[in-house]
Amino acid sequence: MQFTIKGQTITVNIPTWATLEARVSERLAQKKGFALATINLDHLVKLRTSAELRRAYAAQDFVTADGNPIVWMSRLAGRQVSLIPGSDAIMPLARIAAKQGVRVALVGSTNKSLNAAKSYLEREIRDLEVVCCIAPPMGFDPNGAEAEAALARVAASGARLCFVALGAPKQEQFAATGRRVAPDVGFASIGAGLDFFSGRQQRAPAWAQRFAVEWLWRMVSSPKRLGPRYARCIAILPSEMLRAVLLRLGQRRV
Repeated sequence: MQFTIKGQTITVNIPTWATLEARVSERLAQKKGFALATINLDHLVKLRTSAELRRAYAAQDFVTADGNPIVWMSRLAGRQVSLIPGSDAIMPLARIAAKQGVRVALVGSTNKSLNAAKSYLEREIRDLEVVCCIAPPMGFDPNGAEAEAALARVAASGARLCFVALGAPKQEQFAATGRRVAPDVGFASIGAGLDFFSGRQQRAPAWAQRFAVEWLWRMVSSPKRLGPRYARCIAILPSEMLRAVLLRLGQRRV
């Protein structure tokens, strides 16, 4: 599935879990870095107005579908992709790291949450080493000197896989900076995933995930914060769905 925004094309180039695991395993085995983003409707809204986020996405090596609307659009466009949220990717990627003896860093959230997530991951995954935890301060600039200092700490720790939990657009921008400053490290943007492990945030119940209404559960749980965001997402959904159908029709004519 491709999205063209302000002349820039963003492609969901990791269609399945098997593809994700194969690509990450290959990069880590070759001691090569990468940046992984998980695109969703909120990102599409932000991409329309943020040149910085568009530049950050241009630096991403891998993009997955995070959110059922992206999966549905892909199907309408004739491209089958699996739902791969960032929070769900943490455990599979951490297992790959442990298997290959790759050390892990955690960036984002709070010190308390990171320490709890570190304990959880090391308890659940045999041989995993979380060697660096960084909780940036409020107002953290993912493109500036603070980011470069944090990335220097990640590199010095020996970590070669870094889970970035800063929220969009900061996590994608931080990963893009990382591709330049620490090119041997793999950066996976995973949103609130670490907070789910620590208990700082609660994941939507299984039934909400199963019926693709996780967004509604979140909005009801935090209407003031998430209501306006989801309203903006719903507003662009019809035009994005139509664009996906037109993309499929255009392919058939070719």
